[in-house]
Amino acid sequence: MSEENKIEQPQVENPAEEKHMRTVKSFVLRAGRMTEGQQKAMDDVWPSMGLELNNGLLDFNQVFGREAPVVLEIGFGMGDSLVEMAKDQPEKNYIGVEVHRPGVGRLLSNAEKEGLTNIRVFCDDAIEVLAQCIPNNSLDCIQLFFADPWHKKRHHKRRIVQPEFAQTLRQKLKVGGVFHMATDWENYAEHMMEVMSVAEGYANAAGEGQYSPQPEWRPVTKFQKRGERLGHGVWDLMFEKTS
Repeated sequence: MSEENKIEQPQVENPAEEKHMRTVKSFVLRAGRMTEGQQKAMDDVWPSMGLELNNGLLDFNQVFGREAPVVLEIGFGMGDSLVEMAKDQPEKNYIGVEVHRPGVGRLLSNAEKEGLTNIRVFCDDAIEVLAQCIPNNSLDCIQLFFADPWHKKRHHKRRIVQPEFAQTLRQKLKVGGVFHMATDWENYAEHMMEVMSVAEGYANAAGEGQYSPQPEWRPVTKFQKRGERLGHGVWDLMFEKTS
């Protein structure tokens, strides 16, 4: 999702930006240098598309200026697929959450170029965003695409999809809302299937123990392309909130 190589983070003078570099709980923050375009987007576009933790619980109708289904994506990386989805499905509102500032800057830049009005962004830890800003029973879909698989067995406990996390998301989904996951690591797919199949209040949209076909509206991401080049399969899991 975020860049893997750690690069020294340049100094920022804006105190409002310093909060984006704090330690996070749900993802490893891998810092990277901002390009001029990304920084310009953070300066110019963030005021209209950026969302802040300290604003508290969101009123989606007020945030987007309309009533529409709301999709939350956790960890959008560089944001290309999220921008594509928002462009292709203008009838939906999208909220992206990402801790990697260059990715946030790139998404804001591309969203502005496309003239999108149905996308908003947090540059914060998803766990904090869910706890402080997302009302219960409000989301139509939560997306988690190609999260860090933590493929070494001793690191499996760091995987974001865990029983407690599933219930945190369930609180935020509407009944009938969907938690949609995708990964190119078979072992992580098996892990997510194991966790979600026994999670209270969910049902597998594809049937018990079955993976979902990739929906046509989910773009092929760079991580998917990389996985396919390496001979990996790709697995989508879609679990609906039933209660």
